[in-house]
Amino acid sequence: MKKNEKVSSEETETKKTNEQTIESSEEVKAQQNEQEMEAIDDAGVSEVETEESEIEKLQSELSDMEDKFLRAQAEIANMNNRFKNERESLVRYRSQDLGKKILPALDNLERALAIDVTDEQGSSLQKGISMVMTSLQDALKEEGIEEIQATNEKFNPILHQAVQTVPATEEIPKDTIVEVLQKGYKLQERVLRPSMVVVSQ
Repeated sequence: MKKNEKVSSEETETKKTNEQTIESSEEVKAQQNEQEMEAIDDAGVSEVETEESEIEKLQSELSDMEDKFLRAQAEIANMNNRFKNERESLVRYRSQDLGKKILPALDNLERALAIDVTDEQGSSLQKGISMVMTSLQDALKEEGIEEIQATNEKFNPILHQAVQTVPATEEIPKDTIVEVLQKGYKLQERVLRPSMVVVSQ
């Protein structure tokens, strides 16, 4: 009987020990699980922070790229406008150099026409010069080159060059062009050569 009680007591103690070992093992497992969860949470937080940092960096790079793209687009548009304006200007003023070269010949023809002639030969020669001069003037007009109006006009330093002055009178107000010594010409709104004039002062 005592022997059975002893065995029973040992079994109970073994059982208790086993239960304590199981409980202790479960506590260790619970602690391990908790630590693992904390580690996972920490890793997750760290990973999220890294991803957020990467997203911010990419957004910043994207913003820079968009800014550079918009600047490049604006620069291309400006260049296109500049080229377009230059092309239009070249077409508009293509006759400028030719006009400047022809003007002295036109002046000479005018001087030849200003000479008084008395004989028939000189008269027919002047008629021919007049026809040449008219043809030249028409050709220049077709290219947009026109004479600057000056006589009795108000003096304009952009269009006229004063080479002589005369006193102003009641009939001729101050800054009025009295006489044109050499005709001026303009191409569209650009002055090729200002008129040489006498102005009242």
